[in-house]
Amino acid sequence: MTEDKIKALIIDDAMLMRKAIADILTSDPSIEVVGTAKDGLEGLDKIRKLHPDVITLDIDMPRMDGLTAIRHIMIESPVPVVVLSSLFSDGAVTFEALRLGVVDFVPKPSGAVSVDLERARRQIIDRVRIASGVNMYNIRRVKLEPSNRDKAQPASGPSLPLEFLITIGTSLGGPNTVIRLLSRLVSEVPAAIVVVQEIAPRLLPAFVEKFDQHVAWKVQAAGDGVKLEQGCCYISSNRVATAVRSDGDGKFFLELAPEVDRPLNHIFNSAVDTFGDKTIGLLLTGIGDDGADGFERIRQAGGTTIAQDTECCVYPNLTDNAIAKGTVMKIVSENRLPQILANLTGLVPI
Repeated sequence: MTEDKIKALIIDDAMLMRKAIADILTSDPSIEVVGTAKDGLEGLDKIRKLHPDVITLDIDMPRMDGLTAIRHIMIESPVPVVVLSSLFSDGAVTFEALRLGVVDFVPKPSGAVSVDLERARRQIIDRVRIASGVNMYNIRRVKLEPSNRDKAQPASGPSLPLEFLITIGTSLGGPNTVIRLLSRLVSEVPAAIVVVQEIAPRLLPAFVEKFDQHVAWKVQAAGDGVKLEQGCCYISSNRVATAVRSDGDGKFFLELAPEVDRPLNHIFNSAVDTFGDKTIGLLLTGIGDDGADGFERIRQAGGTTIAQDTECCVYPNLTDNAIAKGTVMKIVSENRLPQILANLTGLVPI
């Protein structure tokens, strides 16, 4: 064993699954499994003793479930958490895990010795390797209250004009930041929001259903042909090609297609084609260099490009690359993003 190896701890109540995940992780020479635990209580004890770099965590476990364990971990012994769970259809679980600051929520394959598990091998290894480089200082749970949107907004739907389009691109670590942003951004801005983020497509419906209950914005999953409306936020997975189109009569809708290599450039480019200088592009935490070229199109069209300050990113790589290419017009700390977006849409004087 070398000191440079990533130390992983596996927490899962199923013995066969613990072994299967351990076999997957140790097949990569950069990862060392330093221990396993059968529930959250044992996991917390192992964390204190073994000091792992990354944890893989199940949700449905006896004695202490995964969500309770995450709350304790983030307070007592902060360490990057990759959730591996079969509870992807439970909106409360997926949303809560991402709200609390897990690195990613990966659907658990159907069985410990299944073909599905082998297919997931690369994804599990990649997530653990990437998680080992997370900036834990910037991972924070989002405090939320149930939304009172229905009391503040007529049942007939949004009545304010749709003048601007806010397009948000992010990858790993992004869902937590998006939740925080939407919880603080007033829904009266004359804009719609389209988010392309790192999330498994089959997690998305449950995630947005729960998300919608906690913010003033109407949050829904992006769908092919869905009409854009003011006060609404449409969330899409970066494993799908999401674009904004116009019907030529002043109405705008979403167009979904199979996966593309550069999903963030794809959404930014289409936004410029439809909203022109009323396009606002925002890059949040993540990895890779996607989005920088789309930012250049927005900038040239007279729109605005914003990058989350790398100092407050869980992963600064995505914003760093766009800044280095010179396509970012504003670099903004996370806590100032809601006010800046309100200012840019004319709701509050700059």
